[in-house]
Parts: sequence; structure tokens; C-alpha cells
Amino acid sequence: MKKLFALLLAVLMVISLVACTGGEEEKGSVYWLNFKPESDEVLKEIAAMYTEETGIEVQIVTAASGTYNETLTAEMDKSTPPTIFVVGNAAAVEQWGEYCLDLTGTDIANELNTDAYMLKDADGKLCSIGYCYECYGIIVNTALLEQAGYAKDYITNFETLKTVAEDVHARAAELGFDAFTSSGMDDSSSWRFTGHLANLEYYYESVDAPDAWTECPAEIKGTYMDNYKALYDLMVVNSATNRADLANGGFDAAAEFKEGKAMFYVNGNWEWSGLSEAGMKAEDLTMIPYYCGVEGEEKAGLNCGTENYWAVNANASEADQKATLDFMKWLVTDAEASEKAVGTFGVMPYKNAAESSNPFFAQANAYANAGNYTMPWVTNFQPNVDAYRAALVAAMNTYNADPTDANWELVEAAFVGGWATQYAAANQ
Repeated sequence: MKKLFALLLAVLMVISLVACTGGEEEKGSVYWLNFKPESDEVLKEIAAMYTEETGIEVQIVTAASGTYNETLTAEMDKSTPPTIFVVGNAAAVEQWGEYCLDLTGTDIANELNTDAYMLKDADGKLCSIGYCYECYGIIVNTALLEQAGYAKDYITNFETLKTVAEDVHARAAELGFDAFTSSGMDDSSSWRFTGHLANLEYYYESVDAPDAWTECPAEIKGTYMDNYKALYDLMVVNSATNRADLANGGFDAAAEFKEGKAMFYVNGNWEWSGLSEAGMKAEDLTMIPYYCGVEGEEKAGLNCGTENYWAVNANASEADQKATLDFMKWLVTDAEASEKAVGTFGVMPYKNAAESSNPFFAQANAYANAGNYTMPWVTNFQPNVDAYRAALVAAMNTYNADPTDANWELVEAAFVGGWATQYAAANQ
């Protein structure tokens, strides 16, 4: 009997030891390869909070600006690859889809307050979900607008925007400020025009199509290139900066706007913290759509979307996957954590995340609540994006140096023909 009792005790000890060891193995850890350099410090604070609260290790590694895909490729080859990474557009789904855990039905996916920020593969697998979204358009200093003699809500379409811009530019010496900030075409600024501004053409062309674009089309028509040209010309002509100098770069449009040297600034919600720190007040700022002369644009809203989509590594251990999914849910439901996250991201599309205090998001919501159409980020479909935009920048620099019809044709060729060229290169 004693022997049987001793044997049972030994078995129980082994089971207990295995259970304890198994518990440690099942604890898992989180490795987030972060896409947003400006959020690195805050995310590390959040990671430390979670580790202190749960004991789960959370590692934040941030890729340098413009190097995310290369960094992700390198990190995925390591023995401990990221458990959270960014799959931010249709092209990324094609490249990384097999590495993505299907998030359908997960707690974190169920926390979303919209289905607008979901990326699926051709088989319907939910590869990634947006963790924040952004909006962009034309930021307006309404205090200067009123100083120039116009009501805050005067601008409702391209015609009224053009009236104000040309009038203010003509009276710049008298007023002490110009219409638009500089539109530099160097790498630090050109994305505002070859990426963001280009979205107006893609958006309107895409809604003309029989079916909304769900993947990158092999070619585009350039139906709204005249509208793109009209708004771009308005920006670079009605500015204190000579358009022929834009290729050289080195301009500080943000400083020009903060210092009250210009009334219009082409940018997005992420500028709010810097504007606020410079002493600008929310009541003196608004954001208007890319008015460009299309019919019915009085009902346009802002460009809203994201390239910031979470994916979970399908090749990670079950323990790491669970730890990662638990961390993600905590991040969007914990009051203190989500407040910190929203502070750096601007807004998070989750039911229980903290609300944003960013006035530009309030403006985006105001347009939507008034029944205006939102312009999604169709720019995300740009094929072979770096090469495509580089060719467009080169053509636009030629046009700015000598704004003739012949040189604008070079822009159109880069914009429209370049799309087909880069699509072919990316899909050969």
C-alpha cells in the first residue's frame, strides 16, 4: 500500500512538474514590428505597462522611416520573427498573406466599430485589420480666412477655393500672408502631391468604374487629370514660393503655416500635435476636402483611410499567438493604454478605445454626419509605389520649371502610362 501511495505521489509530482513547465511555455510573448517611428516611445511605454500588469514580455522594434518592407523581410527570416506586423494594402496582402493568421472571429476583430478597415485575401481570409486611421485634405487657418474678409464656411467647392486663393495671393503684401504654403517636391514633401493629392483622381475614377476597385487595376484612364492639374496649379501658383524652385526642396511648409505666413496647408490630422504645440487653437483651424471642380463636390468629405493594419504571424507558436491577440485586445479596451495609443495614433476604430481630441477627426466626422461622401485611400493601390512616384516627381519637376501643355503631357504619361508600366513590372 505504501509502495502504491509512493508511486501515485511520484506520478502526481511528475504531472505537476509537466503542468508547471507547460504553463511557462504557454505564457508566450509579443514582438511588434512597428511601422510608425513617431510612435516608438509611446508604444514602448505601453509595452512596459502590459508586462508589469501581466508578466507577458512585449518587445517593440521600430523600422526606420521608408524601410518597413525591407526590415520586415529581414526580421521574418530570424528564429524569433515578429508576432505583430503591418500588412497595409492589397499588394502587401499578396506578398505576406500566407504569413497572416486569419483574424476572422477573433476578440480583437470583434472590437472593431467598422468593417471599413479590413484587408482580406482572394479566399476571404481576414489578413489584417486597421489599428488607426487618418484623414487628410487642406488645413485652413480660419482666423486668417476671416482676416482676409471671408466667412469660415465660405469655401464649399473649387470655385470658392479658387476665388479665395487668388485674392489672398494678389493681396499678400497687404495682408501679411499668402494663400498656400510651399509645395516642395523633395522626398520630405512630394508624397503630399504624388500620393495624397493623386488620390482625388484615383477616387473619382474608381467610383466611375462598374465595380469598386478591390485590387490594383492593370491600368487607369486618367479621367480626372484635368481636376488634379487645376488644384495642383492653384496650390503652386498662389504661394510665396516660386514653382520653379520646388524641385530643390528645403522648404518648411509646417513652419510657414504655424507662423501665419500662409492660410492653406496641404496635409493631414497628424499635424495637429505640432500645430497645437506652436500655439494654434482648434477653433482657428479646419480641414476642407480636395475641391477640384468635379460635379457635386459640395458634398465631398475628407480623404480617410490607413496603411496601418495589424497582422498576426500565422507561423508563431500558439502561445505567442494567444499572447499577441490578448495584448491587442487589451490595448484597445484598457482605458489608460488606449488613451496613450490614441494620443500617438490620433484615433483607433474600436468600440471601447479612448476618444480622440484631434479636431481634424471631428471635422471628418462632421462631414460624414452631414451625409458627405468620404474619399477612401485609393492611393493604396499604386503599383510598385516607389518607382511610380519617383517618375511622377521627375515629370512634375519638369512641368514646374516650364509649365507648358507639352510638359503637362509628361506628367500625364507618368501618372497614367506609368501606372501600367509599374503594374507590369510588379506582376511579371
